[in-house]
Amino acid sequence: MQKILLFFLENLFSLKNVQDNTKWKQFGLTVAGGNREGNQLNQLASPLGIYVNDNNQTIYISDYDNHRIVQWEIGAQTGQFVVAGGNGKGNRMDQLNNPTDLVFDQKNDSLIICDQGNRRIVRWPRRKRTNQQMIISNIDCWGLAMDNNGDLYVSDYVKNEVRRWKEGETKGTIVAGGHGKGKNFNQLNTPRYIFVDEDYSVYVSDNENHRVMKWMKDAREGIVVAGGQGPGKSLRQVYHPNGVTVDPSGNVYVADLANHRIMRWLKDAKEGSIIAGGNGKGQKLNQLNYPMGVSFNLEGNFYVVDQRNHRVQKFDVDFN
Repeated sequence: MQKILLFFLENLFSLKNVQDNTKWKQFGLTVAGGNREGNQLNQLASPLGIYVNDNNQTIYISDYDNHRIVQWEIGAQTGQFVVAGGNGKGNRMDQLNNPTDLVFDQKNDSLIICDQGNRRIVRWPRRKRTNQQMIISNIDCWGLAMDNNGDLYVSDYVKNEVRRWKEGETKGTIVAGGHGKGKNFNQLNTPRYIFVDEDYSVYVSDNENHRVMKWMKDAREGIVVAGGQGPGKSLRQVYHPNGVTVDPSGNVYVADLANHRIMRWLKDAKEGSIIAGGNGKGQKLNQLNYPMGVSFNLEGNFYVVDQRNHRVQKFDVDFN
């Protein structure tokens, strides 16, 4: 448990170079994929989720249409190896079916994966391709997060809720949504990716409501921290938001999927700003094509899963 706490705090509070006025270079660097859609180790097929592990300088990618999780060393020209799945689409314990997201469990040196097509959450040892374990079944999961206690958070896009699961629990506890599909502040509509901060507040990309919600610990309803003005492309709007992360100042970063851009919403702001993309849908290095997962590394550089371009882009902090 102590290792989990230290790892979480390191990633949350040691985030360098990120301030309210930080800018990132507008031309991204392709750090995974980018060699057309395919199933070779230098290719991806509709990637969705990402986890950046600064400890060993690797990124883990949920390679959705290849039914696998791939590990890439930062700076490598090809994937290092398949760490989960890769045995065809299926429901055996050595298979995955359209994985959407993952987290790294430092304590157990394993990956926890939302095996969305199989309606289950599974644990895969990172160094072995055996001894897989199903930890939650019969769940329409999409996004995953872990807090500094090692508790797991899961978004359910059918039940329109987020639950927290302590180790060994069979039901979990609702921490966001859970009042049916809707647009009221105590409801969600197709929640996707999630982020949990050091105060156990849960941030949810509320996809069909075109907003990002923040649910503080034990709150009965959430507050809008990005979007919430209907679908659109103005700076007050997001259009089918997906990946979400938050910096230590409480600023929200969201993959604005249908606008092909990444937006930052400063804490309590009424509108956001574009920090990457926003130059139309495309495959140029300053463009995105349906961005999904987002993540920082400890240096404050920004990673974006560029789904339809079948690549991961890294946007470095611009010190100029």
